Amino acid sequence: MDPVAKRKWPRSGLETSVMGFGAAPIGNIFRPISEEDSAALIKAAWDAGVRYFDTAPMYGHGLSEARCGQGLRWYPRDQFVLSTKVGRLLKPRKRAEINFEPWVDGLPFEPVFDYSYDGTMRSIEDSLQRLALEHIDIALIHDIDVFTHGERQPEMFEAAMAGASKALLKLRDEGVVKAVGLGVNEWQVAHEAIRRQDFDCLLLAGRYTLLEQDALDGFLPLCEEQQVSVILGGGYNSGILATGAVPGAKYNYSLAPEPIFERVRKIEQVCQEYSVPLKAAALQFVLAHPAIPTNIPGVRTVAQLEDNLQTFRAEIPPAFWAELKRRELIRQDAPTSSVDIL
Repeated sequence: MDPVAKRKWPRSGLETSVMGFGAAPIGNIFRPISEEDSAALIKAAWDAGVRYFDTAPMYGHGLSEARCGQGLRWYPRDQFVLSTKVGRLLKPRKRAEINFEPWVDGLPFEPVFDYSYDGTMRSIEDSLQRLALEHIDIALIHDIDVFTHGERQPEMFEAAMAGASKALLKLRDEGVVKAVGLGVNEWQVAHEAIRRQDFDCLLLAGRYTLLEQDALDGFLPLCEEQQVSVILGGGYNSGILATGAVPGAKYNYSLAPEPIFERVRKIEQVCQEYSVPLKAAALQFVLAHPAIPTNIPGVRTVAQLEDNLQTFRAEIPPAFWAELKRRELIRQDAPTSSVDIL
C-alpha cells in the first residue's frame, strides 16, 4: 500500500493521502515536543508526500493549531487538506489557573465546551487566526460522545445537532469549508449523527480496528450507502496494536485487560507465521473498508513518521487475512482483500 497515494472523497471531492498526519502529539500530549522538532516533523511529513493534516483547538489548548499553521503556511494551499474541530472555545487565562492534563506546556487558554451556533462560528474564526491559513477544508464537531461527557452526553449531542451542525452546514453551503462532520470516540454516536444531519465525513477514533469491528453492524454500511467518508484515528487502540502484548501495553488509554492481551497474542502468532508486522496489519486492515479513505496515526518524532511510512508499504499476503478469519480473530464480513486495499 502506498501511504501517500491520494483517495478522493465522494461527497466533497476532497483528495487526501492514505496516511494523514494526526497533530495531537505536537500539542504536547503527555510530554512536550520542542518548536524545532514540531517544525521538523511537519516538514518531514510534507517531504514524504503526506497531504492531510488534522488538528483541533483542544490539542495543547491551541498549540497544535498554531504549530500546524506555522509548519504549513508557505506550502501551496491547494496542495493539502486541513481539518480542525469545533465544540470548545479557548478563553484566555493565567497558566497557573489552568489544568492542562493530558497536555504539557499548552497555550494560556482554558477550553470551554460550546456547541452553540454562535460558539461554532466563533470557533472557526478563532481557529483561522491561530492557524493563519487562508481556509479550513474540513470542520468537525468534537467529542459529543459518552467518553467525553458521560451522563451529560445526550444533552451535549442535542445541543450540537441544534447549534453546531447548523452552523457548519451553513459554512459548507457558503463555501467557507468544503466538508463537515464530527470527530468522536464511539461509532454509535456517529451513526446517530449521520441519520440526523447531512454530514460529509466522520473522524472515528479507535472503534474500527483489528480488535474491534462492531462498527460493521450498521454504521459502516450506512456510511458507504450515504458516501460518508470515515477518517480513522486510533488504529492501534491507543497502543497494544503497535507494541504487541507486552507488559504495560495500553488499550483505550488504560492497561489492557487479559482478554485483550490474549486476543493480541493470537493475532501476533498469525503475524509470525506469515512474516507480517503487527503494526502493518493494524494500519492496513482499516483501509480495506471502502468508506475509509485515510488513516491518521499520531507521531512524535521523524523516526516514528518514517517507520509508519514503511509500515504502510509492508507486503501482506491475502492468505494472512484469510487465516485471521479462519481462526475467528477478525469478523468474516470485514473487508480485507487485496482488491479492496489500494
